[in-house]
Amino acid sequence: MRVKEIMQSPGRAITPEMSLRDVASFFKRRDVQGAHVIDSVGKVIGVFTSEDLVKALARGASLTDPVRLHKRDMVCAVNANAQLDDIQWDFNTYLAVSDGMRIVGGLDASLLKQFAGVVPDTNDAPEAQVLLDFPDPLFHVENDGTICWCNFAACRLVSRNFAQILNQVLSRLLLEVGFQIESAPNAPETILTARRDDVRFAVLSWPSQNSRTITLFRNIQEQMLTIRQLEEMTGLTQELNAIIDTSFDGIFITDEMGFVHRVNKAYERITGIRAAEVLGKNMADLVVDGYYNESVTMRVLATGQTETIIQKVKNGKTIMVTGSPLRDTSGHITRVVTNVRDVTELRRLQQELEKLSELKVHYQKELSTLRRKNEQSGRIIIRSQKMREIHDQSLRLARVDSTVLLLGESGVGKEVLAEVIHENSPRREKPFIKISCAAIPEQLLESELFGYVPGAFTGALRSGKPGLFEIANQGTLFLDEIGEMPIGLQAKLLRVLQEGTIMRVGGVHPIQVDVRIMAATNRNLEEMIRQRLFRSDLYYRLHVVPLVIPPLRERHEAIIDFLYHFLGKYNTKYGLNRQMEPDAFDYLADQEWPGNVRELENAMERIVVMSKLQIVTKAEVLRILRRTDANRHQTSHDEPLTLKTIVDQVERDAIMKALEKHRTTRKAASILGVNQSTIVRKAKRLGIILSDTE
Repeated sequence: MRVKEIMQSPGRAITPEMSLRDVASFFKRRDVQGAHVIDSVGKVIGVFTSEDLVKALARGASLTDPVRLHKRDMVCAVNANAQLDDIQWDFNTYLAVSDGMRIVGGLDASLLKQFAGVVPDTNDAPEAQVLLDFPDPLFHVENDGTICWCNFAACRLVSRNFAQILNQVLSRLLLEVGFQIESAPNAPETILTARRDDVRFAVLSWPSQNSRTITLFRNIQEQMLTIRQLEEMTGLTQELNAIIDTSFDGIFITDEMGFVHRVNKAYERITGIRAAEVLGKNMADLVVDGYYNESVTMRVLATGQTETIIQKVKNGKTIMVTGSPLRDTSGHITRVVTNVRDVTELRRLQQELEKLSELKVHYQKELSTLRRKNEQSGRIIIRSQKMREIHDQSLRLARVDSTVLLLGESGVGKEVLAEVIHENSPRREKPFIKISCAAIPEQLLESELFGYVPGAFTGALRSGKPGLFEIANQGTLFLDEIGEMPIGLQAKLLRVLQEGTIMRVGGVHPIQVDVRIMAATNRNLEEMIRQRLFRSDLYYRLHVVPLVIPPLRERHEAIIDFLYHFLGKYNTKYGLNRQMEPDAFDYLADQEWPGNVRELENAMERIVVMSKLQIVTKAEVLRILRRTDANRHQTSHDEPLTLKTIVDQVERDAIMKALEKHRTTRKAASILGVNQSTIVRKAKRLGIILSDTE
């Protein structure tokens, strides 16, 4: 028999707005177990069965609820041309019938009563008649496991009629229709659970008459899903509680009425208020009881916005609290979550940070002092970024034997840097010989450099004399003021650089030498080449690795370090213990030093030697430097002077006397009858150092 021959017509349907009470009456009146749910245009939008009705009521639904809240959107359907015996109900009490394109009817489980085959005799089991319509599958089983009776729900479970079920072994029948079963360990005929696809049944058995057993199949899939969801929710709740409790900030949660629901451990630590004191209480009451001076929760509930206040709690602590509302899908506030931060703790941390900052400054000063001592011992002061780069480059050059050309103004420290390169080179144990090409007359310079043989010229030693190249063999020869070397001697130097040999004055045999050459000059060698005062081939031979040392005015930040260095140097040299006030240091650091480091060093030596005070003040520095300049100009009158020099000295003396008497350039200009700008301009030209007050 085909499904379409007994299916329920589409007209027997319910609407989405029918109440559950009306649907129950409909099922009873029509004697059906389910029906289609159709919309206002007659389209099938779901199905609702007596089983769905029971589940809805079990979940707490009201009889006045509309069907649309509980209907099933996914319809289990069978083909209208299917054979009735081939249908697998899978525990459904109602199936939709489709022609492949649309829903054409419904198949109610109650219809099977007419086509289920011969109903077994129930004379020996009167209760079985009542259980025929029982919603759960029931089997009456003999001791050997064969089925002697079952109800309609059992037929649907295994998709068989009565004739096909009776006298079958229950466990075998279940396996045939695709069930997986679990039996009792000591009684294989006793089935504990049965499972097919995603549906699981608990199998309950109890004894009946004539040593038979009644076996009930209860669908527990929904309960298992519920249990699994509960376990997941329990796990999530435990995880959330752990996260809340491990938060360093305090967390305080209330409901929409202001009643306290949750307090984490950090809140108890910060405020000193135990959770047991406030849980379940209203925030308004807690304010009245003196736990808090005011409540951010009540503010949030009043404004509906996030609020932040400074709150005082009963133990006198001051805390910063921020309350934020949580809303449901309809926008209503369901919770207020308050984050708590201990302001006292923040202030303590801020104080500790300030102490650490002060300690950092202290350590930086100590490190600066240690670095200064270390650099002083190394005969070079490194403070500016430019000098640090040059120093790093010189240390790299020390590892190789390349010729180095040091360029820079007079007094910048070219000789010191040359010594640093030598002292860090593999030649450090060998001689470092230095000579100024400008300090020796041209006639003697060649013999100084290359030496001479006995009788080379009038006045020569009988034994002859080795030159500086020979003395510096395997070491370093530093040629200072290389730009002053005579043009003829430059050719001989070039031959040494190219061939590594020298020829003594008057000699005829070349001498092999192994010398590293470093040269220095404050002159523009490229301009000298254009003027034919310096050989270009020698220049390019020397210009292998040039190092340009910046003047002191371009590394102003290093002046203080130089001052400390020279103060210590001359205190040690002269057995003194002079110290300087910060104002004196600042004054010297602010001056221009056209003579670079050499001028600065000379000034510091004068101050250390000539000071009348143990702690040198700014005024003492001004007195010493001005008097020294005045004495220098005074003694120079014994020499022939030009008219311009005499005028400059007179102007200098007049300005110096006016400044010593009146202290400011404005008053000095007034006394001398000129503008203040004239005094400043002439003082700068004449080398008069002006104080800050001038």
